[in-house]
Amino acid sequence: MSADDRVASREDTVAHVAPADTLTPADRYQELFVDVQMSRVFDDSKTFVDCAPRQTPERILAAYRAERAQPGFELRTFVHAHFREEAVTASHYVSDPQQTLREHIDGLWDVLTREPAGHPPRSSLLPLPKRYVVPGGRFRELYYWDSYFTMLGLAESGRPQLLRQMADNFAYLIDTYGHVPNGNRSYYLSRSQPPVFALMVELFERKGVRRALDYLPQLRREHAYWMDGADGLRRGEARRHCVRLDDGSVLNRYWDERDTPREESHLEDVMTARRAKRPAHEVYRDLRAGAASGWDFSSRWLGDARELASIRTTALLPVDLNSFLHGLETRIATLSERCGDTATATDFRRRADARRDALTRWLWDEAAGAFVDYDWQLDRRRENLSAACAAPLFAGFAGAAQAARSAQAIRARLLQEGGLATSERDSGEQWDQPNGWAPLQWLAIDGLRRYGETSLADDIAARWLKTVSSLYERESKLVEKYTLRHAPDGARGGGGGGGEYPLQDGFGWTNGVTRKLLHEDPAHAANRSRAGTR
Repeated sequence: MSADDRVASREDTVAHVAPADTLTPADRYQELFVDVQMSRVFDDSKTFVDCAPRQTPERILAAYRAERAQPGFELRTFVHAHFREEAVTASHYVSDPQQTLREHIDGLWDVLTREPAGHPPRSSLLPLPKRYVVPGGRFRELYYWDSYFTMLGLAESGRPQLLRQMADNFAYLIDTYGHVPNGNRSYYLSRSQPPVFALMVELFERKGVRRALDYLPQLRREHAYWMDGADGLRRGEARRHCVRLDDGSVLNRYWDERDTPREESHLEDVMTARRAKRPAHEVYRDLRAGAASGWDFSSRWLGDARELASIRTTALLPVDLNSFLHGLETRIATLSERCGDTATATDFRRRADARRDALTRWLWDEAAGAFVDYDWQLDRRRENLSAACAAPLFAGFAGAAQAARSAQAIRARLLQEGGLATSERDSGEQWDQPNGWAPLQWLAIDGLRRYGETSLADDIAARWLKTVSSLYERESKLVEKYTLRHAPDGARGGGGGGGEYPLQDGFGWTNGVTRKLLHEDPAHAANRSRAGTR
């Protein structure tokens, strides 16, 4: 019996949610935090901000101030005496050789599920009322846009109770904080991620988990979060997530409320800012906004494709973000009409139409035959084509001719041996060549199918399943990202590289998208893949 079955009888019980400590580790531990991160007490900067204190933070900070100047004081010893490190149990991700890929994924959900009772007191973890699925590896908390792609697999694995509980968790986050944070950590509260709650709500209803109408208040509140400040903007001005363009239209960008180093990457951000030719606080804001995009990091956001210090995320109007917001506005209009609120339905239909027109005017590149990001500060479209160009097809607002040309551009410029490339550039960043990512495969596959481009969609799906299953057969696991190129020995489907941390095993959204594709194509050889057979 799975954990999902065991909780079926109590799935709607409202769990007690412990009060959250919304002060971040940097706010809470002040100079101790800076000293730990800058001294590299832990190999991974995320380790310290995820530690649980062994006593009250106030007493720890007071003890540090009293002891640090004493002879023989060792910071590493002090930290290990006062904090408990969260363990990562890598052995859980090794599959039984008798398991097929599908069985491996179905069995991983319990491994990746976390219980509310497991929230350590006084840590950076924001308590949630119900169970949830984490990505895996160093990512031991709920992540926003990851979870939608994870949910695709949960639905095919027959886990409706877990889906329902995750639905309630996301509603709780919006009700409590006004938005869905990047993840349920205090240091993620200053930003969100790609707004996919509307996609979750649609999935819940389609699978009989919850009525979409139940979440209309949260959908409207999330929209208000993303559009805060838009009404007072003059042409050419920006505030938080909103930019008003020269024709009066409003589009959105990624944003973080803070302009300090990311706490989970403090040392890395400080070193990046030191290489920049502009004020450090501007670099920090753009690094944080890049993290909010989920594409952390990519040449999409860089002025110089080989230099992270040139990041300028807040200067760009991303095609995927605005596609998701179009979907959110369309969903609010539909649900408002369903409940008889015609005024709100009319308002949000107008908003969605205005966004579609602005996207076509500013982000459609006629020469490239694709939607691209727009640099509102430099008043020009970005030339680097990325897999985000599929988002307008996924959202369903592209015209038929635009969709056909987008499919041609995807095939000609992004299709690789192992699936859909993240972008055209090999920058050394993880959201670029040669890596492929599960969520981007799904956006393209589903978007292309929506417009009848089934041949290309099926080709991408088949290539991706071959990539994932090849690594599973060799190494008995699924991972966060994959290289789409063949290795020198001809092997296919290696783990991806680049970025700020080692390749992570698990892995939530890879499991979800792969499980969905296995269900849709039962004849694909990946359904017969078994661990460790190569």
